[in-house]
Amino acid sequence: MARPRIFVTRRLPAAVEAKLSERFDVTINTSDRQLGTEDLREAVRRFDGVLPTVTDRFSPETLDVGRSHARILANYGVGYSHIDIASVARHGITVTNTPDVLSECTADLAMTLMLMVARRAGEGEREIRAGAWTGWRPTHLVGTRVSGKTLGIIGFGRIGQAVAHRARLGFGMEILVYNRSPVSPGTLKTYGATQVESIDALLPLCDFVSLHCPGGAENRHLIDGRRLDLMRPEAFLINTARGEVVDEAALAQALMFETIGGAALDVFDREPRINPQLRDCDNLVMLPHLGSATREAREAMGFRALDNLTDFFAGREPRDKVA
Repeated sequence: MARPRIFVTRRLPAAVEAKLSERFDVTINTSDRQLGTEDLREAVRRFDGVLPTVTDRFSPETLDVGRSHARILANYGVGYSHIDIASVARHGITVTNTPDVLSECTADLAMTLMLMVARRAGEGEREIRAGAWTGWRPTHLVGTRVSGKTLGIIGFGRIGQAVAHRARLGFGMEILVYNRSPVSPGTLKTYGATQVESIDALLPLCDFVSLHCPGGAENRHLIDGRRLDLMRPEAFLINTARGEVVDEAALAQALMFETIGGAALDVFDREPRINPQLRDCDNLVMLPHLGSATREAREAMGFRALDNLTDFFAGREPRDKVA
């Protein structure tokens, strides 16, 4: 019996590629470049399954191929707002994701960003690399202490909880959370957290605000100009969720006019393209989508996608089915 044919849209860790090849007839985009709409359409037409990443946009146009040959999109990543769920449903395509396995590493990076922006680490490194540092002085690049401050977390799932754990136990921070649904009293007690009824109520109370909510149309520009105005003038915004959650033009204005203290972004609305206004903001730390970029997390994500493909083609419902 012929093995299912799988198309992988980007290079994956070598151990993952090897395991995939053991179980399936695999074709990999060895150029490792981001594929365009027509490339993805061809993959849907030709292969039994596609293993895409969060940068591959499966829009209604991409999926409008008449009769789809692909029966599953085994997404490599937690978020799947880049996949039009209504369209895959019409074509009878299953969608899976890779939850759980990247929570700890993404939380680590959120704390990295928080420390970098508070202590002006990005500015300091740029100064040294430019040969502009003239030596220590009492007023040079004075930042903000993180320990003991108030952290607001928007989206209190696995990653938000992992950030709360680090912030509470490592830095003695007060934790306030906003979540679309009520968080159980036991979970709040575990993390020493208090749930706030709305984002608007949370923002004025926080020294740091960290985003861990889903992307997609529902949360597009969740943090807009009006909500940035609700933040304290010395507060910092951290985003390791999805780029579309933040109105980048409004954020650039808030940073340029210093109506907030600073921001740190690991994700961008139209990545890898960066809003040119953001490049001019010294009080902004930017990283190139490194949230899950550890060997441990990236391998675990690949093996989770592999398990979903294996279950699907064995006639079992994948444990990470989202559509």
